[in-house]
Amino acid sequence: MRIDDCYQLGYVTKTHGLQGEVKVLLDVDFPEAYENLESVFLQLISSGTLVPFFIESLRLQQDSLILKFEDIDSLEDAEPLLKAGLFLPLDQLPALEEGQYYFHEIIGFQIEDKNAGPLGTVKDVYEGGRQHLIAMEYKEREILIPLNDEIIVGVDKDKQRVFTHLPDGLLDVYLEA
Repeated sequence: MRIDDCYQLGYVTKTHGLQGEVKVLLDVDFPEAYENLESVFLQLISSGTLVPFFIESLRLQQDSLILKFEDIDSLEDAEPLLKAGLFLPLDQLPALEEGQYYFHEIIGFQIEDKNAGPLGTVKDVYEGGRQHLIAMEYKEREILIPLNDEIIVGVDKDKQRVFTHLPDGLLDVYLEA
């Protein structure tokens, strides 16, 4: 499995108890959608590659999971898993409602502003604590667009378009020397 074919659920933050359990901080919108996982891929710090792990037991605690993997039976077995990222294949993403999208889906989409017209393409989406940003290449500069409902007014997946209503002066801030 290649990491480009997966999405990250979260990462192992610490061991839990003496029987090989680990605590996983989830970075997902709906943690309850992952209560019935049977397996995940871990990106181990030591190798950087994705390794499949089968889940023996799982408990959801708000935005965290307490996981017990098969064949991880002690604190010593669990310690190498610290800081490992948890991944699932993209085809296991929960279905979204009409008009919703995952950030990775809009990369490469054309951005069209209500006033300025076509601007550029989405190069990346930066996920911050309270503010997510769309990175767009425009006139050989990276422009960061806050991802909120007042600025991003629509997404058309079929036409691969992100429709915006940029605040006055946002582009000018990036284009001034």
